[in-house]
Amino acid sequence: MARLEVNIGALKMKNPVMTASGTFGYGLEFQDFVDLKGIGGIIVKGTTLKSREGNDYPRMAETPLGMLNCVGLQNKGVDYFCEHIYPQLLPTEGNYIVNVSGSSPEDYAECAARVDALEHIPAIELNISCPNVKDGGMAFGVTCAGAASVVKAVRKAYHKTLIVKLSPNVTDITEIARAVEAEGADSVSLINTLMGMAVNIEKRCKTLSIGTGGLSGPCVKPVALRMVYQVAKAVKIPVIGLGGISTAEDAIEFLMCGARAIEIGTANFLDPAVTIKVRDGINDWLDKHGVADVNDIVGAIQ
Repeated sequence: MARLEVNIGALKMKNPVMTASGTFGYGLEFQDFVDLKGIGGIIVKGTTLKSREGNDYPRMAETPLGMLNCVGLQNKGVDYFCEHIYPQLLPTEGNYIVNVSGSSPEDYAECAARVDALEHIPAIELNISCPNVKDGGMAFGVTCAGAASVVKAVRKAYHKTLIVKLSPNVTDITEIARAVEAEGADSVSLINTLMGMAVNIEKRCKTLSIGTGGLSGPCVKPVALRMVYQVAKAVKIPVIGLGGISTAEDAIEFLMCGARAIEIGTANFLDPAVTIKVRDGINDWLDKHGVADVNDIVGAIQ
């Protein structure tokens, strides 16, 4: 059996397979299907400082080789997570990471600070694709200044591994990656969803309640691979790759493009055990090709 352990900053994982936020609940929902201890890292659903109701329905739509969603970060807030969800996670012994969202740098920092106090949460992932309420609703992650402002604020309040999830809806994602690296990010994960929309031609209206949503699934994989490859060459911190991964072969492509770990998202809706299958598939590929350590294939594509 090959060595599968990887490190993302100070975050140590048994293998490079993680779950993408918003596709795996809090992990508890999947414990009847998989051994949560066997997943490298479980990124729980987006958490904000205050409770959020999310967007009106309909907020999900199928597309060819993918799906659109505009759920809107529905959650009960960080205090509820700390008081009610966190104690339920501890007995499962999973490696949990909290996805943190906000509407201002101050919101992000305060939410991160409360998670920082949780002993058995070793890392957070910042979702900087959220709208900046002080700047007309433009997402923090689409400008270097906006992304840097969030990471700078959070870095002062949070002392464990800080992963920043990058938006693909930009002209040059490497510029954003370098900006968050400069402010103290320990890692970047990419890509978040691409903006898209769907149309109901019978009703002559937009399918989703707010018109647009995030596109995910196999259809985004080529874009994600390209961006991971570019960012891995542009920064010195570890890169986590995601976007359309559903097989071990998909995961290996991302690793070879420079990702140190990968996240599986939409595929969890089709197969709740896909994470373990991908983990085992990576091991089988490594054994078959005589590779003793998964880290040896990271960045193999030059």
